[in-house]
Amino acid sequence: MDKLKTETTVFDLSAQALNYNLPDKQIAKYPLPQRDQSKLLVWNSGNITDAQFRTLPDFLPEDSLLIFNNTKVIRARLMFQKATGANIEIFCLDPLEPADYQIAFQQTESCSWNCMVGNLKKWKTEVLEKELQFNGKTVVFKAEKLKQIDGSVQVKFSWDCPEADFASLIEAAGILPIPPYLHRETEESDLERYQTIYSKIKGSVAAPTAGLHFTDAVFESLKAKNIACDEVTLHVGAGTFKQVKAETIGEHEMHAEQIIVRRALIEKLLKHQGKLVAVGTTSIRTLESLYWLGVKLIEKPDSALNELDIEQWLPYQTEKSYSKQESLEAILTYMDQHNLPTIGAHTKIIIVPGYRFRIVEGMITNFHQPQSTLLLLISAFIGNDWLRVYEHALADGYRFLSYGDSNLYLKA
Repeated sequence: MDKLKTETTVFDLSAQALNYNLPDKQIAKYPLPQRDQSKLLVWNSGNITDAQFRTLPDFLPEDSLLIFNNTKVIRARLMFQKATGANIEIFCLDPLEPADYQIAFQQTESCSWNCMVGNLKKWKTEVLEKELQFNGKTVVFKAEKLKQIDGSVQVKFSWDCPEADFASLIEAAGILPIPPYLHRETEESDLERYQTIYSKIKGSVAAPTAGLHFTDAVFESLKAKNIACDEVTLHVGAGTFKQVKAETIGEHEMHAEQIIVRRALIEKLLKHQGKLVAVGTTSIRTLESLYWLGVKLIEKPDSALNELDIEQWLPYQTEKSYSKQESLEAILTYMDQHNLPTIGAHTKIIIVPGYRFRIVEGMITNFHQPQSTLLLLISAFIGNDWLRVYEHALADGYRFLSYGDSNLYLKA
């Protein structure tokens, strides 16, 4: 890591400072029968209120703007069997060739992905095959190991049915991944409940779980209170489950995730006068990364599209401060120059205590694992009060993690 241009010592903070005891009995193994019947813990400038999620609109200021992540979880787990009988699990992480998610899903002959591979030692050089049924036809679906880089494996998939695209094949062959800490296999109910009701852009290997509580009834209540809603896209990677194993925060390496933001939303962010509330840590990462993307374009307006990625420590290394308006206007100017209806980048941003939020003013999120980067983000927003919130939730029987209950954090 480059020398950080900051006087704060937060990067020397031990990961143990974000630890707490989470009993297994309070990890929600399954969702509740109805999404919006989950509990809602409201933290408003230090005051804690217990409620139900269906009452969320009652706690939001009128004229708020809620930003959702519209990504959709793909059936990323692919099971193959060698001729010897050995099982090989291939977990698709992100597209390699072509690198764009939507283009990769549209391929009709082959595509390559970065993957995690289970039982890798048993997979030498042979091409793995399995037969699938697609529109009444038998399709031979193949996986070829290309090379291994930094713990992931580059895999080329190919098939002999030009009418079938990759999206259709993994829908037929794949298993929807659910969080590893649930310690169970994916069940039929997960196919619906581990997706938000507004998911639409395929690409995630984990759900943006703060959105799992929303129902049509909640959206109607938001509309009745004049609370606007809009969307961004961040494709959630498996790294979201990675705990901080390094001794200090400054030694932790963040994973990269792709973000996509529409021009219309950027224009809305510039005009909106009410409170902006992000639904989920992925929406928070997207919006705050958007600010830093604008900073990059202010300082280097002639950047190429492949130079827009947000480095992990950029927020803590930038010497000059810019307003939200300056940042967003720089992005719009760049989009005009390149005729872009949307702008995208990969972000590795890490939000830690001491970070100053530039766009997000409130957040809805679930309860997170001990020593996780997601808990770091919560601590960055509400400070050490995160521990009081979590102790209250544990004592009051809240359900934790992906299928658990939720929080609303607001500041006056």
